[in-house]
Amino acid sequence: MNINPFIFRAYDIRGIADSPSSPDLTAESSYLIGKATGEYLKKKYNTKTISVGRDNRLTSKTLQKSCMKGLIDSGLNVTDIGLATSPMVYWTTCALNFDAGINVTASHNPKQYNGFKIVGKLAHAVCGEELQEILKIIRHPADKSLKKGILKKLNIWPEYLADITKRIRLNKKLKIVIDAGNGVAGKFAPELLKKIGCKITKLYCKLDGRFPNHEANPEELKNMKTLIEKVGETHADLGIGFDGDGDRIGVVDEKGHLYSSDFMLLLLAKDLVKRVKNPKIVFDIKVSQVIINELKRLGAKPVMSKTGHSFIENKMKEISSPLGGEVSGHLFCGENYYGFDDALYAACKITEILSREFHPLSKLFKTMPKAYTTEEFKAHCPDNKKFQIVKSLVKHFTKLYDCVTIDGVRIAFDKNSWGAVRASNTSPNLTLRFEANTKKRLAEIQKIMANEFKKHKEASLDWYKCELEN
Repeated sequence: MNINPFIFRAYDIRGIADSPSSPDLTAESSYLIGKATGEYLKKKYNTKTISVGRDNRLTSKTLQKSCMKGLIDSGLNVTDIGLATSPMVYWTTCALNFDAGINVTASHNPKQYNGFKIVGKLAHAVCGEELQEILKIIRHPADKSLKKGILKKLNIWPEYLADITKRIRLNKKLKIVIDAGNGVAGKFAPELLKKIGCKITKLYCKLDGRFPNHEANPEELKNMKTLIEKVGETHADLGIGFDGDGDRIGVVDEKGHLYSSDFMLLLLAKDLVKRVKNPKIVFDIKVSQVIINELKRLGAKPVMSKTGHSFIENKMKEISSPLGGEVSGHLFCGENYYGFDDALYAACKITEILSREFHPLSKLFKTMPKAYTTEEFKAHCPDNKKFQIVKSLVKHFTKLYDCVTIDGVRIAFDKNSWGAVRASNTSPNLTLRFEANTKKRLAEIQKIMANEFKKHKEASLDWYKCELEN
């Protein structure tokens, strides 16, 4: 069969699965992906065992079943771990010695999407060129018949729960509101946070693959409004939102303020430097310059990386970094944990840090310099155009300003203002973020970017129109 090459993205496989006409992912394509992945992992890493989990999307059970059949037919011994967050799958390759893992998920994408996140031993992210190799195997399958593997089931939750709870100690009990957005984290987060000693209020923790209340994407304010209200109603210390597969987190303080996750990275870094001298901390190109400057002041060594959980993880391993993060909500804890982006562990760690603080979260960043930073904007742009447009933007801005070009372009308009634009690897969008020390300058640099966008009709300017309306 023909398979859409665009679903093989930079760090996972993701496409339309629930569509009346020509979906990217079907039982047949899922089988082929499973079989080719198994063949690739065996040849490249001598893989013998693999864990396979799934989120609670309406198509996930069917895709998991067909993917596992493909893996078995490739000769791998497959363990079905059932409903799981992506980090729980990663965990099996670290704590349970599985050679590889796959989670069937499309993370925070809309309900009609699905996909596959693939890792090797010790949560090595199978991404980029490795995914292209899997696509090549699908297009040119081996003729030889393979000895089939076996299938078994395993409930990993009790051991995973015990592994995290033994690492966390609260100094005082905190009241926390959890919003799982009807995603798979709702099955696990309340029990985990209760176990470490929190008083929990649940929002949308019942699993529902239609995501009827809001998208399971804590990065966007519109998805966190009910959580913000509930934190106020219950006089909670903290509100925590999870994405669809439990690898991203959104945090709301006791006053209802939603923090960009680079602030949570800073919170973790402030705690880390008490024990680790001059740690290297990895982050994506959209992190606030104010945060970067504060990391330097703490004695940490900031390291900028391409966006994407696989790129951050691999960079952390390359330079022996104990901490990493992205503005989108991925937090990677390598000190006393495994270094991958586990939102459940991050929630526990943030809670532990706050339990030791005299002041509430709302007061912990008061002394930092004032900056005006936008949310992360998404400008719709077709998959087959977005990289070409970013290339053009890079060419234009590098002629005029100091720029970082490891992932799209981060433009230093002056010493106090910057903007970044890159092609999303998970959706047909360009993503943007801006920062300046005054509102006036923030508007000016956004206008500079918008004027360049006007030269590319395929790239939406809705992000700029929204800003003008605000």
